[in-house]
Amino acid sequence: MINVKGYAAQNAKALLEPFKFERREPGAHDVVIDILFCGVCHSDLHMVRDEWGGTIYPIVPGHEIVGKVSRVGSEVKRFKAGDLAGVGVLVDSCRTCSSCKQGLEQYCEVHWVPTYSGYEMDRKTVTYGGYSNQIVTDENYVLSISPQLKLEGVAPLLCAGITTYSPLRHWKAGTGMKIGVVGLGGLGHMAVKFASSFGAEVTMLSTSNSKKADARRLGAAHFINTGDESAVKKSKNQFDLIINTISAPHDINTYVSLLRLNGTMVMVGIPPEDPILNVGSLIGKRKSIAGSMIGGIRETQEMLDYCAANNIVSDVELIAMKKINTAYERMIKGDVKYRFVIDMATL
Repeated sequence: MINVKGYAAQNAKALLEPFKFERREPGAHDVVIDILFCGVCHSDLHMVRDEWGGTIYPIVPGHEIVGKVSRVGSEVKRFKAGDLAGVGVLVDSCRTCSSCKQGLEQYCEVHWVPTYSGYEMDRKTVTYGGYSNQIVTDENYVLSISPQLKLEGVAPLLCAGITTYSPLRHWKAGTGMKIGVVGLGGLGHMAVKFASSFGAEVTMLSTSNSKKADARRLGAAHFINTGDESAVKKSKNQFDLIINTISAPHDINTYVSLLRLNGTMVMVGIPPEDPILNVGSLIGKRKSIAGSMIGGIRETQEMLDYCAANNIVSDVELIAMKKINTAYERMIKGDVKYRFVIDMATL
């Protein structure tokens, strides 16, 4: 076994504190990664505090992982010691169901393995995440990372990036489309960057005028304050696609009203309570509400390659490991632009 150090919470009310644990010795197809940076996703906080239920304690969070390969198993073909590599939200899946065969492992119909607070395929071994100095992962679920980009800015691409890239690609975002992005946070700022880079006309939809300048800097051509009833009224029936990143309670009907005929709003944020929907507003113009998770491994690699070719990374604030609990409190207040990333050298 490999001795590993990290940070863990022992229960839903506990702070994250230093924690020592073991990872498996690499098997024939495994890659050992020395973690350099790990992004701090809002879902880390939800899981640590058991706000979605089902958290397995102790929990070592972190699924936006970038590091350097230190060892590989005897059958590994794609990586060698010294390579830069990343691990995202999942580290295994059944590989045989129809979803897995399509490269859509995130929708595995049997059992997909989350990077932390889940069970390996044996349904017994608990997974621990990237708030640690090393991780051991099957090479089929490891991503290649370009050395051309700042690694700390690459880490959040493994979740925030692919969570927005995937629906934009699925709904064929591109030139001639009008796309709205709801919420300018970790997910939202990546949605703006990607949608604008694909050639779409992007509008930031926010209740805060303070977000206007940043939205423009990130690539939004327009800004609508959705708390302004007159502004909303003027903007009805104009968007082909809306990416809704909000995880707080909000009235989704306001945003549905902004969709044009055949328009779709994709939910990538999960509010704490299911919203109330005016179904008539969908029927009137054949509008749709859809959901989307992360992408599969193949699409995630595609996104990383696209980012390397187009110089796209997340806007991050680098923190020391010991500042993680403060970072969680700041994250709740929205006091981060736009993703905390842990410098694992500080562990």
